[in-house]
Amino acid sequence: MKRWMMTMATALPLSALACGELVTLQTHDGTTMRYALSIPQDAQGTLLLLAGGGGHLDLDAQGCAQKLKGNSLVRSQALFHREGFATALIDAPSDHAGEDGLGGFRARAAHAEDLGKVVADVRARVKGPVWIVGTSRGAISAANAAARLADVEGVVLTSPVTVGTARGRKAWTAQTVFDNRIEDIRAPLLVISHSADGCFRSPPAGARGIADRYRGPRSQVVVVSGGASGKGDACEGRSPHGFNGMDAEVAAGIARFARGETY
Repeated sequence: MKRWMMTMATALPLSALACGELVTLQTHDGTTMRYALSIPQDAQGTLLLLAGGGGHLDLDAQGCAQKLKGNSLVRSQALFHREGFATALIDAPSDHAGEDGLGGFRARAAHAEDLGKVVADVRARVKGPVWIVGTSRGAISAANAAARLADVEGVVLTSPVTVGTARGRKAWTAQTVFDNRIEDIRAPLLVISHSADGCFRSPPAGARGIADRYRGPRSQVVVVSGGASGKGDACEGRSPHGFNGMDAEVAAGIARFARGETY
């Protein structure tokens, strides 16, 4: 197993790079997709961040999310910058900005192709490896892209959706990460769950099923514990599902794995 190391970026205040440059790309069927790119000094790689839920962040002109602000990846951008990584916070495409957001589009080939355009654009702007990080339903998007794209250095799935609702009011709620060909992922894979995750869609035991299908070069499954119990919906960010109270620990673990170390 090859290991490679990065030098830490210059430390910056946690609030310094919370948002970023707003970039708009042409995507499927005449649509557009926006992402916010934030590059700390001496960045040596980029994390593409895919939020959960519907994935519609409603990025403003400063690249700041107006929706899903409590999502764990949205909250952790500045922490990733501290670890030496640029971040590309990805919004839903222009034809998926409604109530359902990305819905069933998360597992489609066109979605992976759109994310591939983001990867290519990021590579033209930032040196170093590109990793795709998805949380909750965003893990479906991340696994889709990782399975179909050959030019990403790694993928991280946090609180991945592994259980669907077959009789749900909307058909796409049956969708899970297993709607993607996990066995086609050839990049290193990190899966992170919380032992107290109370969301029925992302039981901690489901993470092992992802690893069992993986055939790539390096993987690790981590089940963390601790943090704050939180309040409200068990499937939202301010709960163990969203690693409430553990942002710094989880961001540091993701960064270590992306450097070739273990979580």
